[in-house]
Amino acid sequence: MAQFDVHRNLGANKAAIPFVVTVQSSQFGRYRRRVVVPLMRRSALSMSASTVASRMNPMFKVQSIEVVLNPLDMAYVATENLGAKAGTLAQHRDKIVDALDEMLTCSWG
Repeated sequence: MAQFDVHRNLGANKAAIPFVVTVQSSQFGRYRRRVVVPLMRRSALSMSASTVASRMNPMFKVQSIEVVLNPLDMAYVATENLGAKAGTLAQHRDKIVDALDEMLTCSWG
């Protein structure tokens, strides 16, 4: 299980949030939990077009589904509760890290 792997969401809200992306560093791989960020269906969001694809909410395609990173709902999940690997967003590492940085930096100023 690597950083930026995308997994199927097994939770009750999987219709609106079909996937989560692991953001936890592989350095902490021995722990049985992973910090994940929801990838919400673009079609399920009430965000304006200017909010989607913003610095904090970049948009991606996973298995032909348009999804939006939603760092404000970041959570940790036991590894056994993560669904099957559905892909990776490692090629978008900079966008994901930038979104997390925006969320944390703005909270202080």
